[in-house]
Amino acid sequence: MPQNLIPQDYKKFLEQLKQKVLTTRLQAARSVNKELIELYHHIGSEILQRQKQKGWGAKVIDRLSHDLCEAFPDMKGFSITNLRYMKIFAENYSESEIRQQLANELPWFHIVVLLRRIKNKEERNFYIKKAVENGWSRNVMVMQIETDLYSRAGKTINNFKKHLTPPQSDLANQTLKDPYIFDFLSIGEEAHEREIEKSLIQHVEKFLLELGEGFAFVGRQHHIEISEKDFYLDLLFYHLKLRCFVVVDLKSGDFKPEYAGKMNFYLSAVDDLLKHPSDNPSIGMVLCKSKDNILADYALRDISKPIGLSEFRLTKILPKNIKTFLPTIEDLESELKKMTRKKK
Repeated sequence: MPQNLIPQDYKKFLEQLKQKVLTTRLQAARSVNKELIELYHHIGSEILQRQKQKGWGAKVIDRLSHDLCEAFPDMKGFSITNLRYMKIFAENYSESEIRQQLANELPWFHIVVLLRRIKNKEERNFYIKKAVENGWSRNVMVMQIETDLYSRAGKTINNFKKHLTPPQSDLANQTLKDPYIFDFLSIGEEAHEREIEKSLIQHVEKFLLELGEGFAFVGRQHHIEISEKDFYLDLLFYHLKLRCFVVVDLKSGDFKPEYAGKMNFYLSAVDDLLKHPSDNPSIGMVLCKSKDNILADYALRDISKPIGLSEFRLTKILPKNIKTFLPTIEDLESELKKMTRKKK
């Protein structure tokens, strides 16, 4: 068709159709995934039921794997290991639970990772929900498990219930963590605020991933002017779900009560100078190397703005079961002495 005969609204029409195709493809993929997860759960349930009621042994799974692979050579999900995980899946979740907990919206190997790594069902359900909400890849989900997001989410000291209305107060509380893990930064433990701040922006994608879904970066050392005086916000974000600005103040040392007062001042300025009338009240987040929780609680008690206080770590938190196997300084010294004696 000649260019001059194409209707003026054709481009808009094309974009609408393309969007519809993409949406339908995504919905179709999700539908196929749900049916596959429910099939695996059914197979696991059937194996489980026959082992309990008819005393079938573990060898049945080996034979079943062989026969299913032979019957469906184009399908790769019937290995012995996979069938065992189907059984474990059915042991841990009823048919109604996999829908309630949204497990059927996750790819199968996300579920396998969760079954293998996490024994506590409440914790596992937490990661299922977060993975579905945030669209985590398997690698991102593993990273969140390794940094123990479950124990860190919603643990910040804050005054949100006092200054924010539900459900924003609950969402704000769940959005912030304590501590934050910045182990992707190649800087020493004694780094100062500006060095940490600069490194975080150099790794902004990983920084945003650690902050969590919804944070949009606005600026570093964001300038505001009050009474002809210049002030600079360490880091400024806008949170798309909370619908508000989030001001982050970085401190490389221990928390001090005056930090809360300073953040209160910053939030008053942001609400006055930057906040749109339709935005929710701005939120402050003070990130310190360490904090005394009692001191932090007192510091926030009579503050008029919503503020959260969290620590940050420049190295990854090791799981407790790994820590117990690490040698102490005394163990290393003792081993070194033994090696020295042998050489003599």
